[in-house]
Amino acid sequence: MDMSAEDHQFHVLAVDDSIIDRKLIERLLKTSSYQVTAVDSGSKALEFLGLIDEEEEETNTRQILEVNLIITDYCMPGMTGYDLLKKIKESKSLKDIPVVIMSSENVPSRINRCLEEGAEEFFLKPVQLSDVNKLKPHLMNGKGKENQPNINDTNTEANKHQTTPETTATNMCNVLELEGIKLQL
Repeated sequence: MDMSAEDHQFHVLAVDDSIIDRKLIERLLKTSSYQVTAVDSGSKALEFLGLIDEEEEETNTRQILEVNLIITDYCMPGMTGYDLLKKIKESKSLKDIPVVIMSSENVPSRINRCLEEGAEEFFLKPVQLSDVNKLKPHLMNGKGKENQPNINDTNTEANKHQTTPETTATNMCNVLELEGIKLQL
């Protein structure tokens, strides 16, 4: 159960090995008033969640902040986002936390496999504000999957304007500039 019904109380764990993508998702989530913890690997995510290995689930003793949603990159070295998803869904104490997978590759078999394993959504990178807006029902309902669209394919109304190389570069430059890093194209 959520500690508060207010949006700013929702805590999202963002997992991505790319610093640019991690900063972009972190900025989008914070813009939408979510509290964000960002880590660069699946193993660091498990450590933050208190799930070191299957025999020693210490989730409630090590984790100070309740995590309401996890958003993770699919392709990361070491532990993939799919592996992280499986570990979370196999855990008694974490299985009800909604998980969203993101990837720059539109591979239908990968998308279906993640959704079948329990992912709530699959976002194509670069993640947009319209994608972040799709997270709220998962946070409000905990784990409601009732006939909601799961893939942000280019045919959806919210994504018709999205993802050209120019907008991707501009979005990433804006995020880096906000972080104090100047980048010119």
